[in-house]
Amino acid sequence: MLNKVLLIGHLTRDPEMRYTPSGIPVTTFRIAVNRPKNSKGEQTADFIDIVTWRKLAEICGDYLKKGRLVAVEGSLRTRSYQTVDGQKRRVVEVVATSVHFLGRREEAPEVIVEEIPESSEEISEEEILEEILEEGEEEKDE
Repeated sequence: MLNKVLLIGHLTRDPEMRYTPSGIPVTTFRIAVNRPKNSKGEQTADFIDIVTWRKLAEICGDYLKKGRLVAVEGSLRTRSYQTVDGQKRRVVEVVATSVHFLGRREEAPEVIVEEIPESSEEISEEEILEEILEEGEEEKDE
């Protein structure tokens, strides 16, 4: 079976980072993905929920902002839950294995890196992207 998703879109709001009861970071955000123009020339979009976990969640929570263009690679997941008033809900979301920060540098929010214990060097946006790509490759190898 194959369950692979690749999307490019803009964040509709700032990401929301939380921690599970066991301390694992999870970040959620929504992206707007344009559809082809219809016969009247009108542009519409789909709004897709994205979930990231662990180190990728921390990076997305720290560096992504509303409006940022990203490429998301992952798999589609459906889950169900029951609301407080007893209604059943079904959610479809993408569990991301990698998130690529796209767009021109001047469109991107400035990345501010605070003090990092391991090194006093500044980390560029390109290095962060390389880190995300490397983690994705390591996960594929495992």
